[in-house]
Amino acid sequence: MQEGHILTVLQVTPELSAGGVERTTLEMAEAISRAGGLALVASAGGRLEPDLRAAGGELIQLPAATKNPITAISNAFAMAKVVRERGVQIVHARSRAPAWSALAAARMTRTPFLTTFHGIYNARSSLKRLYNSVMARGDLVIANSEYTRQHVIKQYNIDPARVIAIPRGVDLEHFDPVRIKPDDIATLRSQWGLAENDKRIVFIIPARLTRWKGHLVLIEAIKHIEAKRPGALKLIIAGDAQGRRGYHEAIVTNIEANKLQDVVAVVGHVRQMPLAFAASDVAVFPSIEPEAFGRGAVEAQAMGVPVIASNLGGFTETVVEGETGFLVPAGNVTALATAMERFIDLAPETRVKMGQKGRDRAQALYSKEALQTATLAVYERLLREAKERKT
Repeated sequence: MQEGHILTVLQVTPELSAGGVERTTLEMAEAISRAGGLALVASAGGRLEPDLRAAGGELIQLPAATKNPITAISNAFAMAKVVRERGVQIVHARSRAPAWSALAAARMTRTPFLTTFHGIYNARSSLKRLYNSVMARGDLVIANSEYTRQHVIKQYNIDPARVIAIPRGVDLEHFDPVRIKPDDIATLRSQWGLAENDKRIVFIIPARLTRWKGHLVLIEAIKHIEAKRPGALKLIIAGDAQGRRGYHEAIVTNIEANKLQDVVAVVGHVRQMPLAFAASDVAVFPSIEPEAFGRGAVEAQAMGVPVIASNLGGFTETVVEGETGFLVPAGNVTALATAMERFIDLAPETRVKMGQKGRDRAQALYSKEALQTATLAVYERLLREAKERKT
């Protein structure tokens, strides 16, 4: 930011649990604080609250995950009060439900309003389309990939000059294979049910337990592989159910029905994802709907782990077919199983080379610092344009 300028930004996100939205919120809190600014986050909070404090941010606790109209209105007035009392210069909304409150607060206080599209929102009705449209009402709009940017421009008829693509960043110091200790890898693999001399190829799907992430498609593919070549692989399902008990039960039931208990391990939320990737051979992202970006695939590649992903959305930008991994048609069990078998049959040194290409590419294109610098530049632009409108 400009010398001597104190930047105060209120980021608005539903909660601070786990996921790309939350991580990007923390990364920008860190950048704002490091630039000498004040990083406020309006949120219901969650397990990442200590991380926010460590990043130099301050939590403004509100029931921001609500879809209750009365509570949303109350949130709007609470945010407006924060804007006035703390001298907030930019309100930055990252999710639809709290974005309506944030928009109202920004308009009440005549504060620049910024939104970030972290996902592709389906609109099967005019009411849902109206609900989604709040994310297109920013004075400027950030899209987390070029795929998302083109979708936003087309769906909401926005001036392309108002929509800026900023890929999600990865903390390359955190996601660094060199930092992982072999003993820690051995301990985690043991917890996953892998013996010290286990030769199985370890695949990991690091994704919250929601149906469109494709867990059931992956289990079906593993069933086919096990029928042909038993004992060739181990799958780790690492992700938070986030209250979706029905889907979690469906996954467990599917595993048991196919007698895959020794092949598939459901390990829940994993806090140390760099270690989890280091303990794995291949990361799999079999999403059946487009990912706006797909941060997990970049994190895996940053750790030198090759990737299998659906040939959809952001994965088409972050995974290079045949070089850093393989892209397969979404929902196609046979194609997914074939790609997994290709990795099973590859020589270990070939997998390592693919992983290194992925890390090299992640370092070149997807650093956390690049995201922070680009977003701070958007903040600068917002403030400059707001000043020009007043003169």
